[in-house]
Amino acid sequence: MPNQTDSIEQTFVALADPTRRAVVQALSQGSATVSTLAQPFDMALPSFTQHLGVLENAGLIVSRREGRSRVCSLNPDALKAAEEWMATYRQQWEARMDRYEAHLAKMKKDTDQ
Repeated sequence: MPNQTDSIEQTFVALADPTRRAVVQALSQGSATVSTLAQPFDMALPSFTQHLGVLENAGLIVSRREGRSRVCSLNPDALKAAEEWMATYRQQWEARMDRYEAHLAKMKKDTDQ
């Protein structure tokens, strides 16, 4: 499980930055070249490619060379692992909130009597 935890940590670190989240969102529409992905951002290309490196190291994207261009694609498996991790905790918190709601309803019923 340590490897999975490390992977999820890398995923959340990568997604903590708004530029990288925007890249992931753009790639959810399909593959794109680095230059296309970089266009909306007001930063030098080397700075932008560092963001891509963080996403790639986290396994969130993959890239390949096509001629003179570098094309990036989303890796949905990496996002699925993070989603499954969050789903586990969501289920725990929903169960806790259900118990809390039942407790409050019981307390209200006891005070109304």
